[in-house]
Amino acid sequence: MDWSTRSCARNGHLTFAPEEPDLAAQMGAVLPDGQAWQCLRCGAYVAGSPALAGPAAAAPVVPRGREIRSRLILRVFAIERVLRGVVAGIAAVFLWRFRHSQTSVEHRFDRELPAIRDLFRQLGFDISHSKLVGLLQHALTLSGRTLTLVAIGLAVYAIIELTEATGLWLAKRWGEYFAMVATSLGLPLEIYDLSRKFTVTALVLLLINLALVLYLVITKRLFGARGGKRAYEARLWSESVLEAAEAAATRHAAAAKENTGVPVAAGATEPATAIDGRTRTEADSAAETAKTRPR
Repeated sequence: MDWSTRSCARNGHLTFAPEEPDLAAQMGAVLPDGQAWQCLRCGAYVAGSPALAGPAAAAPVVPRGREIRSRLILRVFAIERVLRGVVAGIAAVFLWRFRHSQTSVEHRFDRELPAIRDLFRQLGFDISHSKLVGLLQHALTLSGRTLTLVAIGLAVYAIIELTEATGLWLAKRWGEYFAMVATSLGLPLEIYDLSRKFTVTALVLLLINLALVLYLVITKRLFGARGGKRAYEARLWSESVLEAAEAAATRHAAAAKENTGVPVAAGATEPATAIDGRTRTEADSAAETAKTRPR
């Protein structure tokens, strides 16, 4: 699957016109009724005015290919973190509100439990030995002070999970570090809990957290892994359309100097210089077709 093309089809193209004449000659194509510019994401030539313009150094680093896929995976983890945070938040509010009246709540819970049990049984679930029901019943027998501390702990946990979700959804570097550290700190406790009593749910949650930690360290090169941040940013730059245009402009200037012995003038073009795997002639042909592309 071409993630770059799919992203452009969904979000639109992101064309860029550099101020440098040699780069503009590589990333632009002249049409009979105007000009086309190359998309920084998918590399296609799109007719019309560029979405962005300015010096090449100010061009945004646009995720392409596997980096787009990586952001999608992080958003899946972010959704799972949101679910955890919401559940913890609801539990914290419930315990906080009834921390001083757990006796009446316990009586009402015991009174309503048979009806709840019958309802779930009709849906095909037997909650007679549910761990969650047992934890709720046990929590209602605790003192008000203990319930207050548990509610505060759940609220803090909910905030941590929602902070993780925000950083992962936005694909921020700080969010990746925060999620990795916060998740790693909880792994020993999850392993200990699983060793005491094995449950499928606990195993699944442990595997999810372990997968997130490994994925972040390996793919995002956190804490210096695989070259660290510098190597990660270098990989992003090596995959960019702008880098390919700069390399093509450099080759064009070197070829012209070798053939003529005179440095090529800025902005000069060459009929058969490669641009992102295509010659200038092919690029112009693609630009003709690009007139029909949506921007």
